[in-house]
Amino acid sequence: MAEQTLRRVMGIVNCTPDSFYTGSGVVPCREALRELIGRQIDEGADLLDFGGYSTRPGAADVTLEEEWARLKEGLSVCEELCRERGVAPQISVDTFRCEVARRAIEEFGVGMINDVTGGQYDESIYSLVAERGVQYVAMHMRGTPQTMQQLTHYDDVVEEVHGWLAERLERMAEAGVKREQVLLDPGFGFAKALEQEYQLVAGLKRLGDLGCPILVGISRKSMLTRVLGIEKADALPATTALHWELLRQGASVLRVHDVAAARQTVDLYNYYEQTAL
Repeated sequence: MAEQTLRRVMGIVNCTPDSFYTGSGVVPCREALRELIGRQIDEGADLLDFGGYSTRPGAADVTLEEEWARLKEGLSVCEELCRERGVAPQISVDTFRCEVARRAIEEFGVGMINDVTGGQYDESIYSLVAERGVQYVAMHMRGTPQTMQQLTHYDDVVEEVHGWLAERLERMAEAGVKREQVLLDPGFGFAKALEQEYQLVAGLKRLGDLGCPILVGISRKSMLTRVLGIEKADALPATTALHWELLRQGASVLRVHDVAAARQTVDLYNYYEQTAL
């Protein structure tokens, strides 16, 4: 019997008006936020990831204060709802700004920071993570949301992403971040050509050699829709299929729009691993 691995589902809570996928997660009002958060909790989300800065390709820049205002609204709704219902999912904030991360930790007790730049934009975030002892997701990315799709040249995408993440881990360690605080994200959809996305799927176990849990975010992304010639709204079956393979390749956290489907996939994979491997 295979050794059981703790795998978790992270629900996406976009507090932005311009997410790449408008069918789930975009929340224009407080009541819609309550409905989304409540549904994701009911469907079995282990974590909720709140974002106030869209990082879809070509997304516009957002000021720090606007990002924080969006996040504060979402986090306050979540705090209120969790108190009413007596539940306590782990809360993550998707930001690359140290000041935004600091406010989220201090005002809402957030326990995880999800940084799509891996500390490239604001390396002082490492010291904050070390000081507060929160978890930190370091994602591989090149450029900015405005430029990343022009930065897709790799001689070997798996080895170069591995090397970049290894270098980031060294810099985190120098700032006092412990390895057990860190999750790594290969950055599907960020500065990767289509074929490179699938090379990363096949090479995910190589990234696991770095000794940190792997978080993946492929939910309804163009790496699925472009292959199949479908719209994002029709991409849940493809997302679920690829989630299974990512779990097989060593992923520990699935970051998703559709919590119920991911919960079933994780639970079924755990059963399969315990009984058939």
